Amino acid sequence: MNAIRTPWAEQVDKVCPLSEYPRPQLERASYQCLNGKYEYAITDMNAAEMGAANGEILVPFALESELSGVEGALTETQALWYRRKFTVNEDYTGKRVILNFGAVDWKCDVFVNGSPAGGHVGGYCPFSIDVTAFLNGGENELVVKVIDPTDKADQPRGKQISKPTGFWYTSTSGIWQTVWLEVVPKIYVKKIKLTPDIDNSCLDVGVEFDGNACVKVTAFDGETEISSAEFYKNGKLSVPDAKLWSPENPFLYNLKVELIADGEVVDTVKSYFGMRKYSMKKDEKGKVRLCLNNKPYFQKGLLDQGYWPDGGMTAPTDEALAYDIQKMHDLGYNMLRKHIKVEPARWYYHCDRIGMLVWQDMPNGCNINQLVVGVLPNITIRTLPDKYEKLYLRTDKEAQKLFRTELDEMIATLYNCVSICTWVPFNEAWGQFDAVNVAKHVKELDPSRFVDHASGWHDQGGGDFKSIHRYIVPLHPFVLDNRAFVVSEYGGYSNVIKDHVWNIKKCFGYLMFKNKSTLTNAYRRLHTTQVIPLIKHGLCATVYTQVSDVENEVNGILTYDRKLVKLDEDMLRDINSKLSY
Repeated sequence: MNAIRTPWAEQVDKVCPLSEYPRPQLERASYQCLNGKYEYAITDMNAAEMGAANGEILVPFALESELSGVEGALTETQALWYRRKFTVNEDYTGKRVILNFGAVDWKCDVFVNGSPAGGHVGGYCPFSIDVTAFLNGGENELVVKVIDPTDKADQPRGKQISKPTGFWYTSTSGIWQTVWLEVVPKIYVKKIKLTPDIDNSCLDVGVEFDGNACVKVTAFDGETEISSAEFYKNGKLSVPDAKLWSPENPFLYNLKVELIADGEVVDTVKSYFGMRKYSMKKDEKGKVRLCLNNKPYFQKGLLDQGYWPDGGMTAPTDEALAYDIQKMHDLGYNMLRKHIKVEPARWYYHCDRIGMLVWQDMPNGCNINQLVVGVLPNITIRTLPDKYEKLYLRTDKEAQKLFRTELDEMIATLYNCVSICTWVPFNEAWGQFDAVNVAKHVKELDPSRFVDHASGWHDQGGGDFKSIHRYIVPLHPFVLDNRAFVVSEYGGYSNVIKDHVWNIKKCFGYLMFKNKSTLTNAYRRLHTTQVIPLIKHGLCATVYTQVSDVENEVNGILTYDRKLVKLDEDMLRDINSKLSY
Protein backbone atom coordinates (compact mmCIF):
# COMPACT_ATOMS: atom_id res chain seq x y z
CA MET A 1 0.00 0.00 0.00
CA ASN A 2 1.16 3.50 -0.80
CA ALA A 3 2.49 5.59 2.03
CA ILE A 4 0.86 8.87 1.03
CA ARG A 5 -2.78 9.87 0.65
CA THR A 6 -4.62 13.08 -0.12
CA PRO A 7 -6.61 14.98 2.55
CA TRP A 8 -9.82 13.81 0.88
CA ALA A 9 -9.17 10.06 1.15
CA GLU A 10 -10.94 9.85 4.51
CA GLN A 11 -13.94 11.74 3.14
CA VAL A 12 -14.78 9.16 0.48
CA ASP A 13 -18.36 7.88 0.82
CA LYS A 14 -17.98 4.10 0.91
CA VAL A 15 -21.68 3.61 0.08
CA CYS A 16 -21.94 5.85 -2.99
CA PRO A 17 -18.73 7.81 -3.70
CA LEU A 18 -18.62 10.72 -6.15
CA SER A 19 -22.40 10.91 -6.24
CA GLU A 20 -22.61 14.44 -7.70
CA TYR A 21 -24.44 14.67 -11.02
CA PRO A 22 -21.72 13.59 -13.47
CA ARG A 23 -22.83 15.49 -16.61
CA PRO A 24 -23.53 19.15 -15.75
CA GLN A 25 -24.23 20.23 -19.34
CA LEU A 26 -27.00 17.66 -19.85
CA GLU A 27 -28.69 17.20 -16.49
CA ARG A 28 -31.99 15.46 -15.75
CA ALA A 29 -34.02 15.08 -12.57
CA SER A 30 -34.23 11.29 -12.98
CA TYR A 31 -30.68 10.67 -11.79
CA GLN A 32 -29.86 7.41 -10.00
CA CYS A 33 -26.21 6.88 -9.09
CA LEU A 34 -24.90 3.31 -9.29
CA ASN A 35 -21.51 3.99 -7.75
CA GLY A 36 -20.61 1.89 -4.72
CA LYS A 37 -19.59 -1.64 -3.90
CA TYR A 38 -19.66 -4.27 -6.64
CA GLU A 39 -18.52 -7.87 -6.61
CA TYR A 40 -15.50 -8.37 -8.83
CA ALA A 41 -13.57 -11.27 -10.33
CA ILE A 42 -10.53 -11.68 -12.56
CA THR A 43 -10.68 -14.49 -15.12
CA ASP A 44 -9.11 -15.54 -18.38
CA MET A 45 -10.02 -12.97 -21.04
CA ASN A 46 -11.97 -15.59 -23.01
CA ALA A 47 -14.20 -16.59 -20.10
CA ALA A 48 -17.90 -16.40 -20.96
CA GLU A 49 -19.10 -15.84 -17.41
CA MET A 50 -17.92 -14.09 -14.28
CA GLY A 51 -18.32 -17.06 -11.95
CA ALA A 52 -17.53 -16.74 -8.27
CA ALA A 53 -16.44 -13.33 -6.98
CA ASN A 54 -12.91 -12.63 -5.74
CA GLY A 55 -14.21 -9.93 -3.41
CA GLU A 56 -15.65 -6.41 -3.46
CA ILE A 57 -14.48 -3.33 -5.35
CA LEU A 58 -15.54 0.29 -4.77
CA VAL A 59 -16.71 1.87 -8.04
CA PRO A 60 -15.70 4.24 -9.63
CA PHE A 61 -12.12 3.63 -8.48
CA ALA A 62 -10.00 1.52 -10.80
CA LEU A 63 -8.76 -1.94 -9.85
CA GLU A 64 -5.18 -0.73 -9.28
CA SER A 65 -6.05 2.13 -6.94
CA GLU A 66 -6.01 2.07 -3.15
CA LEU A 67 -9.51 3.51 -2.90
CA SER A 68 -10.94 0.64 -4.94
CA GLY A 69 -10.20 -1.59 -1.96
CA VAL A 70 -8.33 -4.03 -4.20
CA GLU A 71 -5.02 -2.51 -5.43
CA GLY A 72 -4.80 -5.36 -7.93
CA ALA A 73 -3.48 -5.70 -11.45
CA LEU A 74 -4.89 -6.88 -14.76
CA THR A 75 -2.78 -8.47 -17.50
CA GLU A 76 -3.45 -8.43 -21.21
CA THR A 77 -4.67 -12.06 -21.06
CA GLN A 78 -7.22 -11.47 -18.31
CA ALA A 79 -10.72 -10.03 -17.93
CA LEU A 80 -12.04 -7.98 -15.05
CA TRP A 81 -15.68 -8.55 -14.14
CA TYR A 82 -18.11 -6.45 -12.07
CA ARG A 83 -21.50 -7.48 -10.68
CA ARG A 84 -24.18 -5.75 -8.62
CA LYS A 85 -27.94 -5.71 -8.10
CA PHE A 86 -30.07 -2.63 -8.75
CA THR A 87 -33.70 -1.55 -8.82
CA VAL A 88 -34.90 1.39 -10.90
CA ASN A 89 -36.09 4.02 -8.42
CA GLU A 90 -39.01 5.37 -10.41
CA ASP A 91 -41.81 4.05 -12.57
CA TYR A 92 -40.60 3.68 -16.14
CA THR A 93 -43.80 2.40 -17.71
CA GLY A 94 -43.97 3.76 -21.25
CA LYS A 95 -40.50 5.27 -20.85
CA ARG A 96 -36.89 4.23 -21.38
CA VAL A 97 -34.13 3.48 -18.89
CA ILE A 98 -30.67 4.60 -19.95
CA LEU A 99 -27.55 3.15 -18.32
CA ASN A 100 -24.61 5.57 -18.47
CA PHE A 101 -20.89 5.03 -17.88
CA GLY A 102 -18.51 7.98 -17.48
CA ALA A 103 -15.53 5.89 -18.62
CA VAL A 104 -14.42 2.26 -18.61
CA ASP A 105 -10.85 1.39 -19.55
CA TRP A 106 -10.59 -0.15 -22.12
CA LYS A 107 -13.00 -2.53 -23.90
CA CYS A 108 -16.15 -3.59 -22.10
CA ASP A 109 -19.27 -5.68 -22.55
CA VAL A 110 -22.37 -4.96 -20.48
CA PHE A 111 -24.94 -7.58 -19.43
CA VAL A 112 -28.29 -6.95 -17.76
CA ASN A 113 -30.07 -9.92 -16.21
CA GLY A 114 -27.78 -12.25 -18.13
CA SER A 115 -28.40 -10.74 -21.58
CA PRO A 116 -25.83 -8.78 -23.62
CA ALA A 117 -27.03 -5.18 -23.52
CA GLY A 118 -24.17 -3.36 -25.25
CA GLY A 119 -20.56 -2.34 -24.88
CA HIS A 120 -17.88 0.18 -25.71
CA VAL A 121 -14.29 0.44 -26.93
CA GLY A 122 -12.13 3.27 -25.59
CA GLY A 123 -10.97 4.08 -22.09
CA TYR A 124 -11.61 7.81 -21.78
CA CYS A 125 -15.08 8.75 -23.04
CA PRO A 126 -18.64 8.19 -21.78
CA PHE A 127 -21.23 5.92 -23.36
CA SER A 128 -24.90 5.11 -22.83
CA ILE A 129 -27.01 1.99 -23.31
CA ASP A 130 -30.79 1.74 -23.50
CA VAL A 131 -31.44 -1.19 -21.14
CA THR A 132 -35.25 -0.97 -21.00
CA ALA A 133 -35.83 -4.24 -22.85
CA PHE A 134 -33.60 -6.17 -20.43
CA LEU A 135 -35.24 -5.08 -17.17
CA ASN A 136 -37.61 -7.33 -15.25
CA GLY A 137 -39.58 -4.75 -13.27
CA GLY A 138 -37.98 -5.55 -9.91
CA GLU A 139 -34.43 -6.26 -8.82
CA ASN A 140 -31.99 -6.52 -11.71
CA GLU A 141 -28.43 -7.73 -12.15
CA LEU A 142 -25.72 -5.68 -13.85
CA VAL A 143 -22.53 -7.40 -15.03
CA VAL A 144 -19.64 -5.69 -16.81
CA LYS A 145 -16.70 -7.49 -18.44
CA VAL A 146 -13.54 -5.45 -19.13
CA ILE A 147 -10.39 -6.20 -21.12
CA ASP A 148 -7.45 -3.80 -20.88
CA PRO A 149 -4.06 -4.63 -22.46
CA THR A 150 -2.51 -1.31 -21.27
CA ASP A 151 0.95 -1.08 -22.89
CA LYS A 152 0.77 -4.51 -24.54
CA ALA A 153 -1.26 -3.13 -27.46
CA ASP A 154 -1.55 0.06 -29.52
CA GLN A 155 -4.85 1.50 -28.26
CA PRO A 156 -4.92 5.06 -26.80
CA ARG A 157 -3.85 4.57 -23.18
CA GLY A 158 -2.17 7.80 -22.14
CA LYS A 159 0.65 7.49 -19.63
CA GLN A 160 -0.50 4.16 -18.24
CA ILE A 161 2.06 1.37 -18.12
CA SER A 162 2.24 -2.06 -16.52
CA LYS A 163 5.53 -1.26 -14.75
CA PRO A 164 5.52 2.42 -13.67
CA THR A 165 8.77 4.34 -14.00
CA GLY A 166 9.80 7.97 -14.53
CA PHE A 167 6.90 9.80 -16.19
CA TRP A 168 4.95 6.58 -16.86
CA TYR A 169 2.23 5.84 -14.34
CA THR A 170 0.21 2.99 -12.85
CA SER A 171 -2.41 1.38 -15.07
CA THR A 172 -6.10 2.19 -14.78
CA SER A 173 -8.25 -0.85 -15.55
CA GLY A 174 -12.01 -1.08 -15.54
CA ILE A 175 -14.64 1.40 -14.37
CA TRP A 176 -13.03 4.67 -13.29
CA GLN A 177 -15.85 7.18 -13.68
CA THR A 178 -19.43 7.33 -12.45
CA VAL A 179 -22.10 4.79 -13.41
CA TRP A 180 -25.71 6.00 -13.37
CA LEU A 181 -29.28 5.44 -14.58
CA GLU A 182 -31.84 7.89 -15.87
CA VAL A 183 -35.44 7.41 -16.89
CA VAL A 184 -36.36 9.25 -20.11
CA PRO A 185 -39.43 9.53 -22.33
CA LYS A 186 -39.60 7.71 -25.65
CA ILE A 187 -38.59 10.93 -27.39
CA TYR A 188 -35.72 12.43 -25.42
CA VAL A 189 -32.70 14.69 -25.76
CA LYS A 190 -29.67 12.53 -26.54
CA LYS A 191 -27.09 15.24 -27.09
CA ILE A 192 -26.83 19.00 -27.41
CA LYS A 193 -24.21 21.03 -29.25
CA LEU A 194 -23.54 24.61 -28.16
CA THR A 195 -21.40 27.12 -30.09
CA PRO A 196 -21.17 30.69 -28.77
CA ASP A 197 -20.97 33.50 -31.35
CA ILE A 198 -20.04 36.72 -29.57
CA ASP A 199 -19.72 38.68 -32.83
CA ASN A 200 -23.38 38.10 -33.61
CA SER A 201 -24.64 37.99 -30.00
CA CYS A 202 -26.10 34.52 -30.25
CA LEU A 203 -25.64 30.87 -29.35
CA ASP A 204 -25.85 28.20 -32.06
CA VAL A 205 -27.74 25.22 -30.65
CA GLY A 206 -28.07 21.71 -32.02
CA VAL A 207 -30.23 19.06 -30.34
CA GLU A 208 -30.11 15.36 -31.18
CA PHE A 209 -33.23 13.24 -30.69
CA ASP A 210 -35.30 10.62 -32.49
CA GLY A 211 -38.94 11.21 -33.38
CA ASN A 212 -41.22 14.16 -34.14
CA ALA A 213 -40.85 17.06 -31.77
CA CYS A 214 -39.76 20.66 -31.66
CA VAL A 215 -37.13 22.20 -29.43
CA LYS A 216 -37.47 25.15 -27.09
CA VAL A 217 -34.33 26.61 -25.55
CA THR A 218 -34.30 29.29 -22.87
CA ALA A 219 -31.28 31.19 -21.55
CA PHE A 220 -31.09 32.60 -18.03
CA ASP A 221 -28.84 35.05 -16.24
CA GLY A 222 -29.07 33.40 -12.85
CA GLU A 223 -32.83 32.86 -12.60
CA THR A 224 -33.75 35.76 -14.89
CA GLU A 225 -34.85 34.71 -18.38
CA ILE A 226 -33.01 36.66 -21.08
CA SER A 227 -34.17 34.96 -24.29
CA SER A 228 -35.78 31.89 -25.80
CA ALA A 229 -36.14 30.28 -29.21
CA GLU A 230 -38.02 27.41 -30.83
CA PHE A 231 -36.84 25.31 -33.77
CA TYR A 232 -36.63 21.72 -35.01
CA LYS A 233 -33.10 20.40 -34.38
CA ASN A 234 -30.82 23.36 -35.06
CA GLY A 235 -31.31 27.01 -34.32
CA LYS A 236 -29.95 30.24 -32.91
CA LEU A 237 -30.61 31.70 -29.48
CA SER A 238 -30.16 35.43 -29.06
CA VAL A 239 -27.85 36.55 -26.23
CA PRO A 240 -28.24 40.34 -26.08
CA ASP A 241 -25.57 42.43 -24.35
CA ALA A 242 -23.65 39.25 -23.62
CA LYS A 243 -21.53 38.97 -20.52
CA LEU A 244 -18.31 37.51 -21.90
CA TRP A 245 -16.60 34.56 -20.23
CA SER A 246 -12.91 34.79 -19.27
CA PRO A 247 -10.64 33.44 -16.51
CA GLU A 248 -11.01 36.82 -14.80
CA ASN A 249 -14.80 36.81 -15.15
CA PRO A 250 -16.02 33.23 -15.69
CA PHE A 251 -19.67 34.12 -16.21
CA LEU A 252 -21.95 31.23 -17.18
CA TYR A 253 -25.51 31.42 -18.46
CA ASN A 254 -28.01 28.76 -17.44
CA LEU A 255 -29.82 26.97 -20.26
CA LYS A 256 -33.03 24.96 -20.34
CA VAL A 257 -33.71 22.64 -23.27
CA GLU A 258 -37.22 21.27 -23.75
CA LEU A 259 -38.63 18.81 -26.27
CA ILE A 260 -42.25 19.49 -27.19
CA ALA A 261 -44.43 16.83 -28.85
CA ASP A 262 -48.17 17.17 -29.50
CA GLY A 263 -48.18 20.43 -27.59
CA GLU A 264 -46.68 18.98 -24.42
CA VAL A 265 -43.20 19.14 -22.92
CA VAL A 266 -41.93 15.54 -23.00
CA ASP A 267 -38.32 16.02 -21.92
CA THR A 268 -36.40 18.74 -20.08
CA VAL A 269 -32.67 19.01 -19.51
CA LYS A 270 -30.62 21.66 -17.75
CA SER A 271 -27.35 22.95 -19.16
CA TYR A 272 -25.16 26.05 -19.23
CA PHE A 273 -22.96 27.96 -21.64
CA GLY A 274 -20.41 30.76 -21.73
CA MET A 275 -20.03 33.47 -24.35
CA ARG A 276 -16.43 33.56 -25.47
CA LYS A 277 -14.31 33.49 -28.62
CA TYR A 278 -10.83 32.09 -29.35
CA SER A 279 -8.93 33.65 -32.25
CA MET A 280 -5.53 34.91 -33.42
CA LYS A 281 -4.35 38.17 -34.94
CA LYS A 282 -1.09 39.98 -35.60
CA ASP A 283 -0.03 42.85 -33.38
CA GLU A 284 1.40 46.16 -34.58
CA LYS A 285 4.84 44.53 -34.91
CA GLY A 286 3.53 41.65 -37.01
CA LYS A 287 3.69 39.05 -34.21
CA VAL A 288 0.86 36.53 -34.11
CA ARG A 289 -1.02 36.79 -30.82
CA LEU A 290 -3.61 34.52 -29.25
CA CYS A 291 -6.83 36.36 -28.50
CA LEU A 292 -9.73 35.87 -26.12
CA ASN A 293 -12.93 37.70 -27.01
CA ASN A 294 -11.14 39.55 -29.85
CA LYS A 295 -8.43 40.95 -27.56
CA PRO A 296 -4.80 39.74 -27.20
CA TYR A 297 -4.60 37.44 -24.20
CA PHE A 298 -1.44 35.74 -22.89
CA GLN A 299 -2.00 32.18 -21.70
CA LYS A 300 0.13 31.22 -18.67
CA GLY A 301 -0.42 27.58 -17.91
CA LEU A 302 0.69 24.34 -16.39
CA LEU A 303 0.89 20.73 -17.46
CA ASP A 304 -1.79 18.80 -15.58
CA GLN A 305 -1.63 14.99 -15.50
CA GLY A 306 -4.71 14.42 -13.32
CA TYR A 307 -3.47 11.58 -11.10
CA TRP A 308 -4.00 10.95 -7.38
CA PRO A 309 -1.97 8.75 -4.99
CA ASP A 310 -5.10 7.13 -3.56
CA GLY A 311 -7.53 7.20 -6.52
CA GLY A 312 -5.26 6.83 -9.55
CA MET A 313 -6.95 8.64 -12.45
CA THR A 314 -10.04 9.19 -10.28
CA ALA A 315 -10.09 12.03 -7.76
CA PRO A 316 -11.21 10.89 -4.28
CA THR A 317 -14.03 13.44 -4.06
CA ASP A 318 -15.53 16.24 -6.14
CA GLU A 319 -13.86 18.74 -3.80
CA ALA A 320 -10.51 17.16 -4.65
CA LEU A 321 -11.33 17.28 -8.37
CA ALA A 322 -11.80 21.06 -8.13
CA TYR A 323 -8.85 21.70 -5.80
CA ASP A 324 -5.99 21.76 -8.31
CA ILE A 325 -7.93 24.09 -10.63
CA GLN A 326 -8.82 26.54 -7.88
CA LYS A 327 -5.33 26.49 -6.36
CA MET A 328 -3.60 27.17 -9.67
CA HIS A 329 -6.11 29.94 -10.41
CA ASP A 330 -5.34 31.48 -7.02
CA LEU A 331 -1.63 31.39 -7.88
CA GLY A 332 -2.24 33.44 -11.02
CA TYR A 333 -2.29 30.81 -13.76
CA ASN A 334 -5.07 31.03 -16.33
CA MET A 335 -4.60 27.80 -18.29
CA LEU A 336 -4.09 24.08 -17.73
CA ARG A 337 -2.92 21.66 -20.37
CA LYS A 338 -4.76 18.43 -19.60
CA HIS A 339 -1.96 16.07 -20.49
CA ILE A 340 -2.60 12.77 -22.27
CA LYS A 341 -5.84 12.20 -20.34
CA VAL A 342 -9.54 12.98 -20.59
CA GLU A 343 -11.19 13.96 -17.32
CA PRO A 344 -14.75 13.40 -16.10
CA ALA A 345 -17.22 16.06 -17.25
CA ARG A 346 -17.27 17.64 -13.80
CA TRP A 347 -13.58 18.60 -14.08
CA TYR A 348 -14.34 20.75 -17.12
CA TYR A 349 -17.37 22.17 -15.32
CA HIS A 350 -15.06 23.29 -12.51
CA CYS A 351 -12.73 24.91 -15.07
CA ASP A 352 -15.73 26.65 -16.63
CA ARG A 353 -17.04 28.04 -13.32
CA ILE A 354 -13.65 28.84 -11.72
CA GLY A 355 -12.18 30.38 -14.87
CA MET A 356 -9.39 28.23 -16.26
CA LEU A 357 -8.56 27.82 -19.95
CA VAL A 358 -7.87 24.24 -21.03
CA TRP A 359 -5.66 22.70 -23.69
CA GLN A 360 -7.00 19.21 -24.20
CA ASP A 361 -4.57 16.47 -25.22
CA MET A 362 -5.62 13.30 -26.98
CA PRO A 363 -4.41 10.24 -25.04
CA ASN A 364 -1.82 8.62 -27.26
CA GLY A 365 -0.99 4.98 -27.76
CA CYS A 366 1.50 2.57 -29.37
CA ASN A 367 5.13 2.06 -28.44
CA ILE A 368 7.78 4.78 -28.60
CA ASN A 369 10.92 4.82 -30.72
CA GLN A 370 13.47 6.41 -28.37
CA LEU A 371 15.56 7.52 -31.34
CA VAL A 372 12.68 9.60 -32.69
CA VAL A 373 11.30 10.79 -29.36
CA GLY A 374 14.36 11.04 -27.13
CA VAL A 375 17.55 11.28 -29.20
CA LEU A 376 16.89 13.27 -32.38
CA PRO A 377 15.10 16.18 -30.64
CA ASN A 378 18.06 16.58 -28.28
CA ILE A 379 20.46 16.96 -31.19
CA THR A 380 18.16 19.60 -32.75
CA ILE A 381 16.44 17.27 -35.26
CA ARG A 382 12.84 18.15 -34.47
CA THR A 383 11.08 18.08 -37.85
CA LEU A 384 11.34 14.46 -38.94
CA PRO A 385 8.53 13.91 -41.50
CA ASP A 386 5.89 11.65 -40.01
CA LYS A 387 5.46 9.87 -43.34
CA TYR A 388 8.24 7.63 -42.00
CA GLU A 389 5.72 5.55 -40.10
CA LYS A 390 8.21 2.75 -39.42
CA LEU A 391 10.43 5.17 -37.50
CA TYR A 392 7.41 6.38 -35.54
CA LEU A 393 6.34 2.75 -34.90
CA ARG A 394 2.96 3.74 -36.33
CA THR A 395 2.43 1.34 -39.25
CA ASP A 396 -0.63 -0.49 -37.91
CA LYS A 397 -3.55 0.91 -39.92
CA GLU A 398 -6.16 -0.50 -37.55
CA ALA A 399 -4.45 1.29 -34.64
CA GLN A 400 -4.43 4.52 -36.65
CA LYS A 401 -8.15 4.08 -37.35
CA LEU A 402 -8.83 3.47 -33.67
CA PHE A 403 -6.91 6.62 -32.75
CA ARG A 404 -8.97 8.68 -35.19
CA THR A 405 -12.22 7.18 -33.88
CA GLU A 406 -11.37 7.93 -30.25
CA LEU A 407 -10.12 11.42 -31.16
CA ASP A 408 -13.45 12.21 -32.81
CA GLU A 409 -15.28 10.79 -29.80
CA MET A 410 -13.26 12.95 -27.40
CA ILE A 411 -13.95 16.14 -29.37
CA ALA A 412 -17.67 15.36 -29.61
CA THR A 413 -17.80 14.59 -25.88
CA LEU A 414 -16.07 17.79 -24.81
CA TYR A 415 -17.27 20.17 -27.52
CA ASN A 416 -19.56 22.21 -25.23
CA CYS A 417 -16.92 22.85 -22.56
CA VAL A 418 -16.54 26.61 -22.31
CA SER A 419 -12.96 26.51 -21.05
CA ILE A 420 -11.40 24.31 -23.74
CA CYS A 421 -9.52 26.53 -26.19
CA THR A 422 -7.06 24.09 -27.79
CA TRP A 423 -7.00 20.50 -29.07
CA VAL A 424 -3.65 18.65 -29.00
CA PRO A 425 -3.75 15.48 -31.15
CA PHE A 426 -0.08 14.49 -30.80
CA ASN A 427 2.59 15.04 -28.15
CA GLU A 428 6.35 14.69 -28.70
CA ALA A 429 5.96 12.40 -31.72
CA TRP A 430 4.37 9.68 -29.61
CA GLY A 431 2.11 7.66 -31.91
CA GLN A 432 2.26 10.45 -34.49
CA PHE A 433 1.08 9.93 -38.07
CA ASP A 434 -0.34 12.17 -40.80
CA ALA A 435 -0.34 15.05 -38.30
CA VAL A 436 -1.15 17.82 -40.79
CA ASN A 437 -4.26 16.07 -42.06
CA VAL A 438 -5.29 15.05 -38.56
CA ALA A 439 -5.05 18.73 -37.57
CA LYS A 440 -7.13 19.74 -40.59
CA HIS A 441 -9.73 17.16 -39.65
CA VAL A 442 -9.87 18.45 -36.07
CA LYS A 443 -10.29 22.00 -37.39
CA GLU A 444 -13.15 20.86 -39.62
CA LEU A 445 -14.84 19.24 -36.62
CA ASP A 446 -14.31 22.34 -34.51
CA PRO A 447 -13.23 25.57 -36.24
CA SER A 448 -13.89 27.54 -33.03
CA ARG A 449 -10.71 26.37 -31.26
CA PHE A 450 -6.94 26.23 -31.76
CA VAL A 451 -5.08 23.07 -32.78
CA ASP A 452 -1.55 22.20 -31.58
CA HIS A 453 -0.92 19.43 -34.08
CA ALA A 454 2.49 18.20 -32.89
CA SER A 455 3.30 19.51 -29.45
CA GLY A 456 7.05 19.61 -28.84
CA TRP A 457 8.31 17.68 -31.84
CA HIS A 458 8.30 16.67 -34.70
CA ASP A 459 6.65 19.76 -36.20
CA GLN A 460 5.02 19.08 -39.58
CA GLY A 461 4.11 22.72 -40.19
CA GLY A 462 0.40 22.26 -39.51
CA GLY A 463 -2.08 23.44 -36.94
CA ASP A 464 -2.19 26.87 -35.34
CA PHE A 465 0.92 26.71 -33.15
CA LYS A 466 4.68 26.59 -33.49
CA SER A 467 4.90 24.47 -30.38
CA ILE A 468 8.22 24.17 -28.54
CA HIS A 469 9.30 21.98 -25.61
CA ARG A 470 12.45 22.82 -23.66
CA TYR A 471 13.83 21.09 -20.60
CA ILE A 472 17.30 21.84 -19.17
CA VAL A 473 18.44 23.51 -22.43
CA PRO A 474 17.91 27.31 -22.23
CA LEU A 475 15.03 28.99 -24.04
CA HIS A 476 15.87 31.49 -26.77
CA PRO A 477 14.12 33.34 -29.62
CA PHE A 478 13.00 31.04 -32.44
CA VAL A 479 12.46 31.53 -36.15
CA LEU A 480 8.71 32.07 -36.39
CA ASP A 481 6.11 31.55 -39.09
CA ASN A 482 2.47 32.54 -39.44
CA ARG A 483 1.44 30.38 -36.49
CA ALA A 484 1.35 31.39 -32.84
CA PHE A 485 4.59 30.70 -30.94
CA VAL A 486 4.00 28.74 -27.74
CA VAL A 487 6.32 27.01 -25.28
CA SER A 488 4.03 24.08 -24.60
CA GLU A 489 6.32 22.35 -22.07
CA TYR A 490 9.27 23.62 -20.06
CA GLY A 491 10.66 23.71 -16.53
CA GLY A 492 10.26 20.42 -14.76
CA TYR A 493 12.15 21.86 -11.79
CA SER A 494 12.04 19.34 -8.98
CA ASN A 495 12.68 18.66 -5.36
CA VAL A 496 12.01 15.80 -2.97
CA ILE A 497 10.07 16.38 0.25
CA LYS A 498 10.34 13.44 2.59
CA ASP A 499 7.04 11.83 3.62
CA HIS A 500 5.29 13.48 0.66
CA VAL A 501 6.67 11.40 -2.21
CA TRP A 502 5.45 8.19 -3.83
CA ASN A 503 8.76 6.30 -3.70
CA ILE A 504 11.79 7.97 -2.09
CA LYS A 505 14.15 5.62 -3.96
CA LYS A 506 12.83 6.30 -7.48
CA CYS A 507 12.24 10.04 -7.61
CA PHE A 508 12.50 11.52 -11.11
CA GLY A 509 12.91 15.14 -12.24
CA TYR A 510 14.67 17.15 -14.95
CA LEU A 511 16.60 19.51 -12.64
CA MET A 512 16.71 18.74 -8.92
CA PHE A 513 16.87 21.38 -6.16
CA LYS A 514 17.53 20.85 -2.49
CA ASN A 515 14.77 22.88 -0.84
CA LYS A 516 11.91 25.34 -1.28
CA SER A 517 14.23 28.35 -1.32
CA THR A 518 16.54 27.11 -4.09
CA LEU A 519 13.58 25.82 -6.12
CA THR A 520 11.77 29.16 -5.78
CA ASN A 521 14.85 31.12 -6.81
CA ALA A 522 15.45 28.88 -9.82
CA TYR A 523 11.83 29.27 -10.97
CA ARG A 524 12.07 33.06 -10.65
CA ARG A 525 15.38 33.16 -12.52
CA LEU A 526 14.07 30.93 -15.33
CA HIS A 527 11.14 33.24 -15.95
CA THR A 528 12.85 36.59 -15.56
CA THR A 529 15.89 35.72 -17.70
CA GLN A 530 14.41 33.36 -20.32
CA VAL A 531 10.61 33.26 -20.49
CA ILE A 532 9.41 36.83 -19.99
CA PRO A 533 11.95 38.27 -22.52
CA LEU A 534 10.50 35.94 -25.20
CA ILE A 535 7.11 37.67 -25.10
CA LYS A 536 8.39 40.59 -27.19
CA HIS A 537 9.70 38.02 -29.69
CA GLY A 538 6.23 36.58 -30.18
CA LEU A 539 5.66 34.18 -27.28
CA CYS A 540 1.90 33.72 -26.76
CA ALA A 541 1.56 30.95 -24.18
CA THR A 542 3.57 28.93 -21.68
CA VAL A 543 2.98 25.51 -20.14
CA TYR A 544 5.19 24.88 -17.10
CA THR A 545 5.72 21.31 -15.92
CA GLN A 546 3.66 20.78 -13.76
CA VAL A 547 0.68 21.09 -11.36
CA SER A 548 1.68 18.33 -8.95
CA ASP A 549 4.15 15.53 -8.42
CA VAL A 550 2.88 12.30 -9.98
CA GLU A 551 4.07 8.94 -8.64
CA ASN A 552 7.85 8.93 -9.25
CA GLU A 553 7.85 12.40 -10.85
CA VAL A 554 8.68 15.17 -8.36
CA ASN A 555 8.47 18.29 -10.53
CA GLY A 556 5.14 19.62 -9.28
CA ILE A 557 4.06 22.95 -7.87
CA LEU A 558 2.20 20.76 -5.37
CA THR A 559 3.29 17.54 -3.69
CA TYR A 560 1.50 14.42 -4.94
CA ASP A 561 -0.63 14.26 -1.79
CA ARG A 562 -1.69 17.91 -2.39
CA LYS A 563 -0.64 18.83 1.16
CA LEU A 564 2.20 21.25 0.35
CA VAL A 565 2.97 24.00 -2.15
CA LYS A 566 6.62 23.44 -3.03
CA LEU A 567 7.43 26.99 -4.14
CA ASP A 568 6.82 30.39 -2.57
CA GLU A 569 3.25 31.40 -3.47
CA ASP A 570 3.86 35.14 -3.55
CA MET A 571 6.72 34.63 -6.00
CA LEU A 572 4.46 32.56 -8.29
CA ARG A 573 1.77 35.24 -8.28
CA ASP A 574 4.35 37.94 -8.97
CA ILE A 575 5.85 36.09 -11.94
CA ASN A 576 2.42 35.33 -13.36
CA SER A 577 1.48 39.01 -13.13
CA LYS A 578 4.41 39.73 -15.46
CA LEU A 579 3.49 37.08 -18.02
CA SER A 580 1.38 39.28 -20.27
CA TYR A 581 1.50 41.24 -23.51
